[in-house]
Amino acid sequence: MKQKKERFFSKRHLIQLYAALLYNAHTKGFLEGEIYTGITKSVCVPGLNCYSCPAASFACPLGALQNALASSGNRAPYYVIGILLLYGLMLGRTICGWLCPVGFVQDLLYKIPSLKIRKSRATRLLSRLKYVILIVFVILIPLYYGVRRIPLPAFCKYICPAGTLEGAVGLLANPVNEGLFGLLGSIFTRKALILVLLVTGAVFVYRIFCRFLCPLGAIYSLFNRFCLVGIQVKMDRCIRCGACTSLCKMDVYRVGDTECIQCGECIDRCPARAITLNAGRIVLKEAELPAPSIVSTAPVEEAMAADRGISGAKQAEA
Repeated sequence: MKQKKERFFSKRHLIQLYAALLYNAHTKGFLEGEIYTGITKSVCVPGLNCYSCPAASFACPLGALQNALASSGNRAPYYVIGILLLYGLMLGRTICGWLCPVGFVQDLLYKIPSLKIRKSRATRLLSRLKYVILIVFVILIPLYYGVRRIPLPAFCKYICPAGTLEGAVGLLANPVNEGLFGLLGSIFTRKALILVLLVTGAVFVYRIFCRFLCPLGAIYSLFNRFCLVGIQVKMDRCIRCGACTSLCKMDVYRVGDTECIQCGECIDRCPARAITLNAGRIVLKEAELPAPSIVSTAPVEEAMAADRGISGAKQAEA
């Protein structure tokens, strides 16, 4: 089956761009060199977007969760947990694939011509790291310091590359904030190094931050099985060739699992046309061509060969 040539800038990328512009609609913040603190800053957007970005018009759900846990005391952070449940049940990791500015930047970086590191058993093992970061830096550390009445959003302070780029660099780029340079220390240096490594790594490894480090993606992944909007496989049409998972650049074991970002790239690559992107019973995206009456096995061999980490083991067993 002849594969459709991938466009540099797809409809999905346009939606990601529109989401990034909406999240950061307060553009005059860059001119003023100040963080917007208006009424909309109490509303969390679905994707990862730093609160401290001068243009940010809304709050980041991950930062809001850490701050709520750190300052909750004996009260549960109902609002933040509720908004994450709402986003998770509605969209799951569709947010990662379609609405997150950080994912959008990584998608563009990966398009830079270079040697690409394919997924393997090692990357699938590393994909579990984001759950460790979620538990330690987003939940346990903020709760520990919250009991001691010392608010500490650990992920934002020590790791988050969006905070470094959008927040720190966004503010420091304005001459009115030149006095802030004297406040920079070892923490900023380490975060800047993390940012450089992730930006460089995103050229060679598809969505390196999303796959291995992002705790927000870890939260949304828990809802992939139940979310309203997501990838669906018509099992009566599926020929179980494995092309969908082999061609996918994420560390999926099956379509729609916790590592699936619901991007829909597998839809046109399925030789049986068995995959759709649905919102409940409404089909949002399906293959542009109808399913062939006779499915060739050629794409199967090509697909399985593309995923060396899996195909190598299967060939060894054979």
